[in-house]
Amino acid sequence: MKRMKQFASLAITAAMTVGMLSAAVSADDAFKIGAIGPLTGAAANYGTAVINGAQIAVDEINAAGGIGGVQIEYRGEDDELDNEKSINAYNTLKDWGMQILVGPTTSGCSIAVSEKTKADNMFQLTPSGSAKDCTNYDNVFRVCFSDPNQGRASARYIGEHGLAKKVGVIYDSSDVYSSGIFATFKEEAPNQGIEIAVEEAFTADNNVDFSSQLQKCADAGVELIFLPIYYTQAGTILQQAAMMGLQTKWFGCDGLDGMLDMDNFQKELAEGVMLLTPFAADAEDELTQNFVAAYKAAYNVTPNQFAADAYDAVYTIKAAIEKAGVTTDMSISDICEALKTAMTEIEVTGLTGTIVWTADGEPDKDPKAVVIEDGAYVSMQ
Repeated sequence: MKRMKQFASLAITAAMTVGMLSAAVSADDAFKIGAIGPLTGAAANYGTAVINGAQIAVDEINAAGGIGGVQIEYRGEDDELDNEKSINAYNTLKDWGMQILVGPTTSGCSIAVSEKTKADNMFQLTPSGSAKDCTNYDNVFRVCFSDPNQGRASARYIGEHGLAKKVGVIYDSSDVYSSGIFATFKEEAPNQGIEIAVEEAFTADNNVDFSSQLQKCADAGVELIFLPIYYTQAGTILQQAAMMGLQTKWFGCDGLDGMLDMDNFQKELAEGVMLLTPFAADAEDELTQNFVAAYKAAYNVTPNQFAADAYDAVYTIKAAIEKAGVTTDMSISDICEALKTAMTEIEVTGLTGTIVWTADGEPDKDPKAVVIEDGAYVSMQ
């Protein structure tokens, strides 16, 4: 990230599977990795993908002999996209014996939990927490691009590929993800010869009717509308634009991933929508195809970028553990200190690219883009 009802069902199944797997591989000598994400609620497709993507990596690593011969014990917890519940999930995992955290999945929850991991000096690697403040502390790294990087990369991609000169933007001013992306998009746009003819905001309290914003874009004659928002609002915007007869290009970021799997959404409305994403399930490399096959076999759905980010997160932890010579009998704080250093010394070639990290927790990798064609993501050149 599969329909919402399907994801709720998968979430329950995934939670049961994780619990059973944990019991099956539990041993005194095991690396205990926890994961947190929304397995229920409106963002369940994100969290379920993260929990499941990490599970695929754990299964592969354990089947291949573990990390230096040591198995991984893995457990995922639901935070329902709620900061306080995410902290509760963290405490549950800590009581379980977690040594390393993958997550949380979303930015707000990741920021909230980072206050706890910092106090405990526990190593935290969020697959998909993209807000700038997610990596405020030196014990927190991320796999995905930050919001500022997504905004800049989007403007550059649109400009360098000649997609549009005159654009409109519809964003959520009440959301740190959306407003963060828009801020750097707006900053970079002039450097790419892009005129932002319309910039229209909405908030969490006013995110149902977009007719006014769309009409302003139509009146201005924009060539492309940039949507640095989540898929739920984007789907509504596309439906309302079609009712108005508005025809334009659409471009978004990773928050749009999941739109195709909304209940009662007409996939043809998304035809031609472009978005930045580090992962495309149709990529022909062996790593991607093996992952897609394993994920489909396990969960009967096609994995999205959130699953890929989590898969890469687990393999990143493996590489850092091996680089640092971490052992299971080390304290949580000692593990964290060792991994912080190792993260700046490793290079991981994963599903989302070849990645290196700086000491401030940020990944360095090449951005990619996909376009929706015939109800599927297709890699763009």
